[in-house]
Amino acid sequence: MEAFYLSRGDGRYLPTEHTVGPWTPDAQHFGPPSALLVRELEALPQDAKSGERQLARVTVEILGPAPLSELTVSARVSRPGRSVELLSAELAASDRVVARASAWRMAATDTGEVATGTEPPLPSVADCSEALWPTGFRFHGGYLDAVEWRAVRGTVTGTGPAAVWARQRVPLVDDEKPSPLQRLFVIADSGSGASNVLDPAQWLFINSELTVHVLREPVGEWIGLDAVTAIGPRGVGTARSALHDCEGQVAMGTQALLVRHR
Repeated sequence: MEAFYLSRGDGRYLPTEHTVGPWTPDAQHFGPPSALLVRELEALPQDAKSGERQLARVTVEILGPAPLSELTVSARVSRPGRSVELLSAELAASDRVVARASAWRMAATDTGEVATGTEPPLPSVADCSEALWPTGFRFHGGYLDAVEWRAVRGTVTGTGPAAVWARQRVPLVDDEKPSPLQRLFVIADSGSGASNVLDPAQWLFINSELTVHVLREPVGEWIGLDAVTAIGPRGVGTARSALHDCEGQVAMGTQALLVRHR
């Protein structure tokens, strides 16, 4: 089974056709690159004396298109701390940095007795039918076909708020099982696409970043995406997504959008 990326060693990865985005055959959908950055952040060593830590917030700044050529990923601890650390990562193609990520990694403690959810759970995946993306403006294959989609409410072929279940069909990196957070980030960048309020044949709505606040790691392969997009009067918008697993909400995602006529 092929993956989104083939490892070339020393932090180098070759994207496959599964990463191709819906807008152009020459650039990736930013779900897989975001997950690749998270993979590098997760690999940063932790101080065993400080106990278990978890990623609480990750922001991916998109500096340009991610090409279908070899990528290099690196990460470091920008500010160490006993309870809270600031991490950073970069994704580069040749000498060009195409994305930067920053993340807060926090000490994990037991707060189960006071844990609260902010959104109601989504209906079961088993009760949802297949969700089909529009076909008139996208290329065959790529990211949208590398993920299995189930419709919860709304429709990704129309406009307005929508909720979907999604499960990646291929691994993130060849011969490797993706972590729960990697699965989350493969899907999280799809909020603006699922909940778009504009005709994509007439309008561009491109996100310049993705920010995800994590309540807990998801369980299982399916990630729920309950998204809504708002458009302002001056060419910018925001997509907001409640992210779920089969047990309830696990995170909240936001995307800043550039909006303009094609």
